[in-house]
Amino acid sequence: MNHTNELKVNSRPKTGVFVLLAGFAGLLISLALSVSVGAADLTLKTVWEALFFYNPSREADQIIVGIRLPREIGAALTGAAFGTAGAIMQGVTRNPLAEPGLLGLNTGASLGLACMLAFFSATSYTMAILFSFAGAALGAILLFGLASIKKGGFSPLRIVLAGAAISALLTALGEGIALMFKLSQDLAFWRAGGVSGTSWAQLKVMAPVVGLSLLTAILLSRSLTILSFGEEMAKGLGQRTTLIKVILILVVLVLSGSGVSVAGPIMFIGLMTPHLVRALVGTDYRWIIPGSALFGSLMLVLADTAARMVNPPFETPVGAVIAVVGVPFFLYLIRKRGRLTQ
Repeated sequence: MNHTNELKVNSRPKTGVFVLLAGFAGLLISLALSVSVGAADLTLKTVWEALFFYNPSREADQIIVGIRLPREIGAALTGAAFGTAGAIMQGVTRNPLAEPGLLGLNTGASLGLACMLAFFSATSYTMAILFSFAGAALGAILLFGLASIKKGGFSPLRIVLAGAAISALLTALGEGIALMFKLSQDLAFWRAGGVSGTSWAQLKVMAPVVGLSLLTAILLSRSLTILSFGEEMAKGLGQRTTLIKVILILVVLVLSGSGVSVAGPIMFIGLMTPHLVRALVGTDYRWIIPGSALFGSLMLVLADTAARMVNPPFETPVGAVIAVVGVPFFLYLIRKRGRLTQ
């Protein structure tokens, strides 16, 4: 029996296919454009030749393959990680305001990285992901620990307020460690958000981690759709809700940790992309999850391109570019769902 059909899910398969194809095409185009613009503007023909006829003696090929391409692939993977993490959190918590950056997970991952830099002199990128994962887990434990204090948990707005408090606490701890160990300068631009330092070595570790997490999320997307209708209904339909929630929260922690370890604690991508995709494809997470991954990638690649073009040759932090759109969107959701405060 198809449980999702039984629940009369608002699913639009034809629209979903079109949205995914359009998102994928838009991502490819934005990647090509982002690789071609910068301090040294290059033509799309030059980009094509560098990708398929690479010549290490050409300076343009070195810039494209050695610097810009890993940077933009890192932006795409990070955007997919944040977008998918936000979609999962909104489904699991049934909270339209949920996203890793707002609920303290990203700042927890940031604290984990600060601890790694402070206490371990020789580190690898794999260790950076592990420390980011541990920090994100700390943020999640604090958040759900607070939610469990009140019977029935938090309302959507209250859980966001709790996330803001946890974010402030973890940020203060991270700042304290940075000041104590003189890391403030090293962490300043990274905390603002950016993918400028992404390397192929990082991508070799990050890509399989993010890819496996996205695959797990897609495989569990049908169960997440049922879970989004409420735990009691999901149990009545035979879902192992506790196991599904644990696996999905672990996926969120891995995705958040991976994204933060590359780009810093960027907010709002995980909030905006699931809402935009849901408006197009309906409430079926079999479309929302891959759609959020694609449009999260597209959003961060475009934001990184804009960050390089605002004030060349200097770079504007990507987190600031995203926030210009993200803050008004967040306020719009608050106003639209004012009944959640009651």
